[in-house]
Amino acid sequence: MDVQRDFCPGGSLAVKDGDKVVPGLNRLMAEFEKHRLPIFFTRDWHPPDHISFKDQGGIWPPHCVQGTPGAEFHPGLRIPSGAIVISKGDNPKAEAYSGFQGTDLAGMLKKAGVDEIILGGLTTDYCVRESALDAQRAGFKVEVVEDCIRAVNAMPGDGAKAIADIRKAGAKMTTSSAAIRRLAGTQQ
Repeated sequence: MDVQRDFCPGGSLAVKDGDKVVPGLNRLMAEFEKHRLPIFFTRDWHPPDHISFKDQGGIWPPHCVQGTPGAEFHPGLRIPSGAIVISKGDNPKAEAYSGFQGTDLAGMLKKAGVDEIILGGLTTDYCVRESALDAQRAGFKVEVVEDCIRAVNAMPGDGAKAIADIRKAGAKMTTSSAAIRRLAGTQQ
């Protein structure tokens, strides 16, 4: 979810330690590739006049504006050649935290034979939370990789509250190591 430059240190909406999710996600994706499992990336892809921006009455500074360096994925994040990129938040008049909102992500996942999602990225309290909840509502089993998420914490405790909401909805929390072991079919 949204591991973009603007959400990482130095970005316009930087999340503390946002770049720290990259190594675990890369390891997890390598395991997905070994098993030929589909990999989907979401990204904020906002027009310059997006409703979420302060100049438009929103709460956020401009971020992830289409075609800008801030909208690019973190340079350390490895994008596998067969990965599918889902752009969200591209309607200037609509907020879209979830990767399912205003996209055909659910249909694409179902077409790919996916019934379970392993989710990581930025930010725990907005895009990860909303995507995990929407995935649950769409009938997918969801695991959120706790060491591969970070919260913006606009209000103190937002990240912890988001994790509680995700659990309450029936999604499970895991770690990248546990998810990799499960995918590899080993128990340690």
